[in-house]
Amino acid sequence: MQRALGVFFVVLSAASFGTLAIFSKFAYADGMNISTVLFLRFTLSAAFMTVILILRKEGFPRGKILAQLIGMGALGYVGQAFFYLTAINYASAGLVALLLYLYPFFVAILSFIFLREKVSVLKGIALTLALFGAALTVDPNGGQMIGILMAVTAAIIYSIYIVVGVNVMKHVSAIQSSTVIFASAGVVFALLTLLEGAHFPSSGAGWLAMSGVVVISTIIPVTAFLAGLERIGPINTSMLSTLEPVVTVVLAAWIFGERLSPVALIGGGFILVSVILVARSELVNMSEGQPTV
Repeated sequence: MQRALGVFFVVLSAASFGTLAIFSKFAYADGMNISTVLFLRFTLSAAFMTVILILRKEGFPRGKILAQLIGMGALGYVGQAFFYLTAINYASAGLVALLLYLYPFFVAILSFIFLREKVSVLKGIALTLALFGAALTVDPNGGQMIGILMAVTAAIIYSIYIVVGVNVMKHVSAIQSSTVIFASAGVVFALLTLLEGAHFPSSGAGWLAMSGVVVISTIIPVTAFLAGLERIGPINTSMLSTLEPVVTVVLAAWIFGERLSPVALIGGGFILVSVILVARSELVNMSEGQPTV
C-alpha cells in the first residue's frame, strides 16, 4: 500500500509541477518579474505550511536535519532555479528543458554510488523511454555552450537535492521538510528581489495567478514529491517526475492554443509508457512484499 501511495504522490506532484509554467506566464503578463514571482511563491508557501505545522502540533526540525533542509532549499532549489532560468538566456527553452531532464540519469548514478540502490532491467528500460520521450516532447533547437553547461549543472543540483532528500525524509514529515525548504528558498529570493526591485501583481488576475503558483504549483507538488520520495526511493521518483513536461505541453496547447507536433505527441507517449512501467513494477513489488529498489 505504501508503494502504491508513493506512486500516486509522485504522479500528483509531477502533474501539479506541470502547471508552474502556465501560472507563471499569466503572472509575467501582469507585469511581475522572475525574482518577485519566486519570492512570493516560496514565502507565501512557507507561511501557509507553518500554519499547518502548528495546527498539526509538529515541531520544527533541529540540528543536522534542519541544516540539511536549509541546504535543500537555499542551495538546492535556489541553485537549480538560478542555473535553469539563466541557461534559458543562452539556449533554447526546449534544449534547456531537455538537459534538465537528464537528472534521472544522475539520480540513478548517485543512488547506486551512495545509496547502493540497484536499477532493474525494467526500470532501466523505463528510464531510457522517459528521457527519450522528454527529448521528443521539448523539441530542442540548440544554444551556446554556456547555456548547455548551466542546464546540465541545474540537473546535477536537482539530482543531489533528491538523493539528500532520501535520508532527510527518514527523520521528518513532508510537512516539516516542506516548511523549512520553502522558508530558506524564500529568504534567498527575498534578497534577490531587493536587489532587482519588486514587481508585485497589479490586478486581481495577477494575484489569482500567484495563488495558482503557490498552492497548485508549489505546496501540493513539493509536499507530494517528498512524501512519494520517502516511499518509493529516488530512482522511481525521478522517473515518474518526467510526466511533468507532458502536463505542461498539454496545458499550453489547451489554454494558449500552442500546437502539439506529432513528435511531441510521440514523446509524451514514451513518457506515459515509462510511468506505467514504473507504477506496475512498484505494484508487483508491493504484492510480492519485496523491498523498493
